[in-house]
Amino acid sequence: MKRRTFVKTASVSSLACAIPPVFPHFIPTEYSTEELMGKAVIDLFGEGINLRKEAYESFVEMKKAAYADGFDIKMVSSFRDFYHQASIWERKYISYTEDEGMEPLQAIDKIIEYSTIPGTSRHHWGTDIDIIDGYPKVSGDVLLTEKFEKGGPFEDFKLWLDENSEKFGYHLVYTNEPKRRGFKYEPWHYSYAPLSIPMLTAYRRINVLRLLQKEEFYGSEHFTTGFVRTYIQDNILDINPALL
Repeated sequence: MKRRTFVKTASVSSLACAIPPVFPHFIPTEYSTEELMGKAVIDLFGEGINLRKEAYESFVEMKKAAYADGFDIKMVSSFRDFYHQASIWERKYISYTEDEGMEPLQAIDKIIEYSTIPGTSRHHWGTDIDIIDGYPKVSGDVLLTEKFEKGGPFEDFKLWLDENSEKFGYHLVYTNEPKRRGFKYEPWHYSYAPLSIPMLTAYRRINVLRLLQKEEFYGSEHFTTGFVRTYIQDNILDINPALL
């Protein structure tokens, strides 16, 4: 399968104008572009936790509080760099197009129900976590919505998170708000707001479309300016308002 870069559907100057409300001109911040896209080496803390220092310290406190109430918070995923995300993306793209026979655009739509385009993941920041309760014995994929709902093995754990996670700065990212667009409901995905809010603010100031044009991974040749614009509005920005 041939790797290609994004199809250029407009000039660089016109692309910058395509999404002005979303990504205005770059303003220098304390976070580099490489850092925001998961390409920089950053300090991560905690064996098997892998978060920025402040997020790690708060996570440990939340874990202690949960343990006292009968839950054992288990980290399923935290920091993922650009290249890890690219491997996830390409594995799914190949599976959907070659194994299941989907057309490329159909496969891309399927991928972005839950998985992000490399360089756009919140997991690049060292602030976001996918978590479960380690006590129940669960088979198969643990990150399924029904396992956090009534009758599921993580039902009580989710209720505990609803009542307590925000005390430690962690907010649900992709809520079950009916009118929310983009990624599907993820009852396991939480973000450390004191760090992720300013990082999202910084991220909104970079020209993501221009940066993604420089990348090469399976399926990227099917991205258009319109697709990326919609993806930014729906998948990156249509999240829990508390994290904006």
